[in-house]
Amino acid sequence: MTDGPERTDRRTVLRATAGLAGGTALPALSGCLGGDGNDGTDDPSEDSPPDDGADVDYEIETVAEGFENPWGLAFLPDDGRLLVTERPGRLSLVDPADGTVEGVAGAPEVFAEGQGGLLDVAVHPDYHDDPRVYLTYAAANDAGEAATHVGSGRLALDGGDAPALDEFEPIRVAEPFRDSANHFGSRAAFGPEGALFVTVGDRRDTDFGPDHVSQDRSNELGATLRLTADGDAHPENPFVDNPDAADALYSYGHRNPQAIAVRPETGAVWQCEHGEEDGDEINATERGGNYGWPIASEACRYGTDDPVAPGHDERDDVIAPVHYWPCGSGGFPPSGAVFYDGEAFPEWRGDLLAGTLAAQYLGRFTVDGAGRDATVTERDPLLDDRGWRMRAVAVEPTTGHLYVAVDDGDAPVARIVPA
Repeated sequence: MTDGPERTDRRTVLRATAGLAGGTALPALSGCLGGDGNDGTDDPSEDSPPDDGADVDYEIETVAEGFENPWGLAFLPDDGRLLVTERPGRLSLVDPADGTVEGVAGAPEVFAEGQGGLLDVAVHPDYHDDPRVYLTYAAANDAGEAATHVGSGRLALDGGDAPALDEFEPIRVAEPFRDSANHFGSRAAFGPEGALFVTVGDRRDTDFGPDHVSQDRSNELGATLRLTADGDAHPENPFVDNPDAADALYSYGHRNPQAIAVRPETGAVWQCEHGEEDGDEINATERGGNYGWPIASEACRYGTDDPVAPGHDERDDVIAPVHYWPCGSGGFPPSGAVFYDGEAFPEWRGDLLAGTLAAQYLGRFTVDGAGRDATVTERDPLLDDRGWRMRAVAVEPTTGHLYVAVDDGDAPVARIVPA
């Protein structure tokens, strides 16, 4: 990846880390650390709430290996097996009990260039009655231009045959198509009442004026879409009655959101997105909200200290992130997030866990309050001694064990368990 959001780590901070397997504290070089992040207060370190989950001991186990740039993880309900996407276009079914990996037939043809390919995976919330599996992916038109797609098919596991997605078809295309191989966004999650939320990047539009695609509500780029399970615009979306706006929009003004998570306590949809030079954000997404990109940002232009735009607090027509990494901090280029609600690590229950690519660790954030008024505090990083670009994270429903997918050409899916 050569585009800035998946930039090379600037290793600038020497920090002793805690919470590693066995409770051992090791010195580790960790650039782009969230300690330089900001929750919007003058001093994010002042009056931070105590961290009851700081001294949790854990171990890391390899579940399966040999994946090529795995991107998405999703557990089958009450089954124990795990769906894994690989960016070149493969979908696999993994049995965590013994590491068995089976290929799943029927995945779509994808545009596997730049940041494109087969991306996220989600399972219908009523899977037992409706065994649909949803994939997000980049695909091209006849002119070679690409767009973020959402598709679904029914997962067939019966009869002793190899698993397959039957009758897979695209159900939504985030238009317009663009001649770019970057910024597809492409995380998917089911929220309250079965609504499907999908993030779409700005497709690397570098026209940073008010006419930027992320500020143009007539298209579906730089946005969060809220869809029905069939891919239609949700009937309660904010702009369904506006003839000048795309009816699938839920929020807009985003750059490249590569993490989405539904908070169990509130049903609110949160997401993490890449900034330009730093300026990465965690957002509590609101219906109809404008999150500012690129007319408000905490980022700088690549290779400079020049702000892309005024900060969010300098405008009254945008929603500020609940946590961000300002220019000069090193940033937190994110990918994959989940609110932890499992049994294995009760001290982390309610925390937001988010992967970071360049900084190569799994971030843990405590959250106090709700919505845009929430206080988000980053805690000691997890897995920061591995040199792993963290692409995706998931919680196994029965055990509460954490699973992570590592972004590499020959990568593992790993499991975090109590020591």
